[in-house]
Amino acid sequence: VDWKTPPVNLTSCLLQNFNATNVTKLCPDAQCLFAFYGGETAYHKYLIVLQFFNLFMFFWLANFVIALGQVTLAGAFASYYWAFKKPDDLPAFPLFSAFGRALRYHTGSLAFGSLILAIVQVIRVILEYLDHRLKAAENRVAKFLLGCLKCCFWCLEKFIKFLNRNAYIMVRV
Repeated sequence: VDWKTPPVNLTSCLLQNFNATNVTKLCPDAQCLFAFYGGETAYHKYLIVLQFFNLFMFFWLANFVIALGQVTLAGAFASYYWAFKKPDDLPAFPLFSAFGRALRYHTGSLAFGSLILAIVQVIRVILEYLDHRLKAAENRVAKFLLGCLKCCFWCLEKFIKFLNRNAYIMVRV
């Protein structure tokens, strides 16, 4: 294969030209597939569900990383606070040792708190999507109920963040 010139040009992946090119000779398993909305395959049927799953996992992992940072800092401060002889009982690297203890002993608690928060955040995203879709509607009752739900879930998210932060501190101490 001559690597200076690519074996595929831009017109070779058109569906009508794909089998006539040398791509199938160079790579026998190559296929010319296009992803678009509204198809009939299993991929198209579950595309929105997979996108919501991806969003949910993003929220869960982001909240887990934030929780891990909070527990690590709480562990570093607790190791200083509970040391009887301050210079002698302190670990050499308090943040690294607190990080290791957080990963070893508190991963499940962090994952569960992050899961609850991620569920609430996905519900808030769904409500924002519904609000965006109802912008053109003139139904005042639906807009009022949606506004109330958005406000309630915003308050619930802030409350859960507050509870999680204090619970992580208590778990670590």
